[in-house]
This record gives sequence, C-alpha cells and structure tokens, in this order.
Amino acid sequence: MTAPVKLAIVGLGKIAHDQHLPAVAKSKAFDLVATVDRAGEGEPDLPFFRSIEELVASGIEVDAVSVCTPPQVRHDVAQQALDQGWHVLLEKPPGATLAEVVALRESAAERKLTLFTAWHSQFARGVEPATAWLADKTIRSARIVWREDVRVWHPGQAWIWKSGGFGVFDPGINALSIITRILPRPLFVESSALQFPSNLGAPIAAQMTLRDRRDVTIDMDLDFRQEGPQHWDIFVDTDGGELRLAKGGAELFIGGEQVHAEEGDLAGEYPGIYRRFLALIRAGISDVDVSPLRLVADAFLCGAITSVEEFHE
Repeated sequence: MTAPVKLAIVGLGKIAHDQHLPAVAKSKAFDLVATVDRAGEGEPDLPFFRSIEELVASGIEVDAVSVCTPPQVRHDVAQQALDQGWHVLLEKPPGATLAEVVALRESAAERKLTLFTAWHSQFARGVEPATAWLADKTIRSARIVWREDVRVWHPGQAWIWKSGGFGVFDPGINALSIITRILPRPLFVESSALQFPSNLGAPIAAQMTLRDRRDVTIDMDLDFRQEGPQHWDIFVDTDGGELRLAKGGAELFIGGEQVHAEEGDLAGEYPGIYRRFLALIRAGISDVDVSPLRLVADAFLCGAITSVEEFHE
C-alpha cells in the first residue's frame, strides 16, 4: 500500500478552515503533519508554525504543501516549498501576477516536482457534465452573472482590497475558471470596465465582454455590493437549448430542467481537488492552468477605470 502524502497547510484563513482542513481530514491519502500561519492559531495536537521558515527548521518530514495565503505572498511561500523538494498546491488565484505563476511552473519542472493550480470551481458538480454536453453544440453566446455581498463572504479580509488582492475578481475568477473549462475555444478580453472605490486599491465591480475565435461573445457582470439573493450563474445559449450553471457550478440546468450529477462518498470541490493533487503527485506531473488569471490580467490591462464612492465594512 502506498503511504499517505505528508501534507502541511500554509495559511489558515477562512478557505483553509472551511474547505481544506475538512477535505484533508476525510482523505486517507493525505496525512496532515503541520499547519503554518503568521497570525492565526493551529489545529489541536498538530505542530504549528508562524512561518514556512520555522516549518523548514523544525525538521518535520513533509512531502507537499497547500498554500492558502493571500495571493500577494503566495509566490515566495511556494518557492521556498519547492526549494525543500515539496510538491505544491496553490489555492486560487495562484499568484498576484502571471509572471509569478510561470516562474513557479518553471521551478517545479526543474526540480521534477508537482505544481497544481487548484481552481476549485472547476470541480463543482455541474462543470464536467456541462463540458461534455457543450462539446458537440454550436455555441451562440454566453453570459456570466457573479454578484455577491463582500461583507458576507469576505468579512475582515483587508488584503482583498489591496493591490494584488483582486477585489471583485477574487470571486469573479472562479467564473472565469469555469467558462474557460466548459467552452471549447480560447477566450479573449474585448472590453472591460472596472469600478474602484475611491479609498481602495482594487475594484468593487466590473463588466467585461469576452469573445472566442469564432466571435462568440461572453458578457460578464461582477459586483461585490449585492444585497439579498446572491448570484453565481453562467448561461450558455446553444443550438441545443440553453445551459445554465447555478450556485457557482453546483447545479446544472439544460433547457430549464435540472440535471442531477452522480456523487461519490467524498463529493464536493475540495475532495476533488485533493484527489487530483494526489494523482498528479503519483504521476510525477504538474497541472498549471493560467487561463483564468490571464483573462483577469487582460481585464486590468485594457480596462476603463472609474472611481466610485468609498467602501467601508
């Protein structure tokens, strides 16, 4: 029997507590041996460190790390892990810039280690069935509506409003990770409009138009100011009817009828992520998908920026 992968989690924020720790606890393929966080608290009965340097100095045997820090510091943490010979899973977005992720990809390849950009929304229940259904359809257009209340979903996360924190693109990139997965051709940013609160360094709302090589257009509406019902929906108009992915990809509708995907014992996005990470490690390969991040970078590059009223929690 193959021994479990000895895993450390670096960054114990909301996503680590809500998703990574429960997924790892349910998996027999991973053995959580340590946690790292510069400000938080560790898990009971597990070694805990304030920095990855402290983890390295401890001499604890580690095979892989999941990096769940804010994106602004993700590159340096991941590079230190690779330097130790550890495989690396990067929570989304995988870095603050494209150059950082490409550099990590090259570093992992040089060391023959696994680097995995874990776009969790690609593992939502409806995404693979949607990809399969769209494969032989003529796609006419698509629309993304991703509107949520930042006060509910990102309370106290000041990093999200700083340069490199992505603002509304932190959730919005989830939609881009899905649309780049389910549509068959590369996408390009045709136009973007970004609204920055006058007191912050990242957008609170954005509108984009994307297109593919056949001039199929995809309109995208992102907003962090949504009150009441929250929206994480993707609509694709085809010659076979409309496909809709709702609740961030968890629910699939075709022609208005819900399609129920089969689920195993370890259903959910993050169990799927860790199954994929294990398979990559065992195969000795990486999976580095920069397509969603590239679209966000292009949205900033060609975006028309306007200043809107200040935002305060």
